[in-house]
Amino acid sequence: MEKSIPLAAIGDKPIPGSQDGDATSGSPIKEQDQPRRLFSISQLFAFSLTYMSLWNSYFALYNGGPASLFFNFIIVMIGAMAQAASIGEMASMQPIAGAQYHWTWYLAPPKFRRFTTWVQGWSTWFGYISLLAGIANSSIVILESIISLNYEDYKKGGWHTSVLVIGLVFVQAVVNIYSFKLVIWFELLDGILHCVLFVVFIVVLPAIGTRNGPEFFVSTNISSGYSESPFIAWNVGMLSCVWIFTGFDSVIHMSEETRAAKQAVPRAMFWSIVMNGTMGFVIAVVFLVAMGTVEDALNAPSIVVGVLMQVTGSKSATTAMMTGIFIGAFGSNLASIASVSRLTWAWARDGGLPKYFGHVDHKTRIPLRAVVLTVFLLCSLCLLIIGSETYVVFGAIMSLSSLALYLSYAIAISSMLWSRFFKPDLEFGQWNLGRKGLFINIYALVYTLWAMVFLPFPTTIPVDATTMNHCGPMMGLVLVVAIGLWFLNARKHWAGPNVTIIDFVMRNS
Repeated sequence: MEKSIPLAAIGDKPIPGSQDGDATSGSPIKEQDQPRRLFSISQLFAFSLTYMSLWNSYFALYNGGPASLFFNFIIVMIGAMAQAASIGEMASMQPIAGAQYHWTWYLAPPKFRRFTTWVQGWSTWFGYISLLAGIANSSIVILESIISLNYEDYKKGGWHTSVLVIGLVFVQAVVNIYSFKLVIWFELLDGILHCVLFVVFIVVLPAIGTRNGPEFFVSTNISSGYSESPFIAWNVGMLSCVWIFTGFDSVIHMSEETRAAKQAVPRAMFWSIVMNGTMGFVIAVVFLVAMGTVEDALNAPSIVVGVLMQVTGSKSATTAMMTGIFIGAFGSNLASIASVSRLTWAWARDGGLPKYFGHVDHKTRIPLRAVVLTVFLLCSLCLLIIGSETYVVFGAIMSLSSLALYLSYAIAISSMLWSRFFKPDLEFGQWNLGRKGLFINIYALVYTLWAMVFLPFPTTIPVDATTMNHCGPMMGLVLVVAIGLWFLNARKHWAGPNVTIIDFVMRNS
C-alpha cells in the first residue's frame, strides 16, 4: 500500500514559521476550498493531447532545411519523452497544481531548497504566462492566415491581431469561469478532431502533392545567415521543435481536479507526448514529401497555407483544412487558460503571489480570481503588438517561455537526481522508471541543458533590433525580479509551500 508523502522533504524538519493552515486564513483546509475532481483519465489524456498539438516547422526549414526538420524532430521528441518520463515520476509522487516548485521543495537539498523553490516558482509561473501569450498569438496567426487567404486586402498584425487575441481570450475566459465542464468535454471532442484531422492530412498531402524523393529529406538549406556555422544553424533550427514540445507538463496543473491523479496525470502526460510526437513526426514527413521546394515554402506568407494551396489548388479546401487546425489551436488555448490559472492559484496560495489570488470561488468551485488575473495579464501583453509591425516586444515575451520552462525542468530533474543519490528512503509513486530511472533522468537533464544553451541564440544574423532574440535578456529580468523579491522580503518571511495543503491534496489524490 502506497505511503502518503510526508509534509516536508524526507528526513527534514519543517523550517521555523512553516505554514500550517489554510493559505488565506490559517484555518483548517475544507473540501469547499478545493476545486472539484472532474477529469477522468480519458478526458485528461484528450486535454493533454489537444494542448500539445504539433504544427510548427518554420525555423527548422530556415536553419538547416528538410534535414534539420526531419532529424531534429526525432532528437527533440526523444528528449521530450525523457523529460516527460522524469517529470511523470515526480507527478506520481505529488500530483499537485504547483508541480515543479512543489517537487523542488520536496526533493532539493535542504540547505538550498527554500531559495531554489522560490526561483523555481517564479521561473515556472513567468514561463507559463509567456507560453500562454505565445499560444494565443499563434492561434490568431492561424485565423489571420485563413482571413488573408480569402480576403487579400486584409492587413495582418498590429491592432487587428490585438483585438482578435483579446476577443478570443475573453470568450474562452467566460467559458472557463461559467461553464468549466464544457471545457472538459470540448477538449475530449477536440482530441478526437485532432486525430481525424491527422488522418485527413496524411491522406491528402501524399496523394495529390509533390513527390519529393528520399534525397530531399537529407538536403540542407541555411537562409538565416549561419551558412558559415552549420553546427549553430542546426541547433538553432532545433528550437522550433523545442518550442512545440514546451509545456507538456501543463496537464499536471490540473492534478487537483483529476480523479486518481497519481495514476492518471503521469500517464496522460507521457502517452500524449508519445502519441502527439508520433503524429507530429508523420505530419512532418508528409509535409516534406508534398511541400515542393524549400524556397517556395519559406516565401509563402504561411508555410502551412502555402503547402496546402500548392497541394489542393483550392482556396475552399485549404480554408477547410486550416479551419480544422484553428479549432485545434482554439482548444489548446482554452486548455492553456485553465492550466495557467491553476498554476497562478497554487503559487498565490503558497505566498509567491498575493494570497488574494489563491482563492477558490465557493459557487463555481474554480480559482476565479486566478483566472481573471491570468486573462488580464494575457490581454495586457497582447497590447504590446499595437504599433509594432515586427512584434519585437511581444516576441520577447513569447521567447521567454521555452527558456524559463526548460530552467524549471532542469531544476526539478536535478533535484530528483540529488534525491536518488542522497535519499535512500525516497518513496516513488505508482509511475516510476525503476532501475532505468537514473539514466533517463541524466539523459533528460543533459538534453534540457543542451537546449538551454541555444535558446537565447538569434534565429537570423546579422543581428539588429528586429532580429535579436530577447530570450536571454528577458530570462535575466525574470531572475532579477525573483532574486530581488527574495532579498527584499521572501528570505525572511516566506516559509515555503503550505505543507498542510500538500498533505491535504495528497490524501485526496
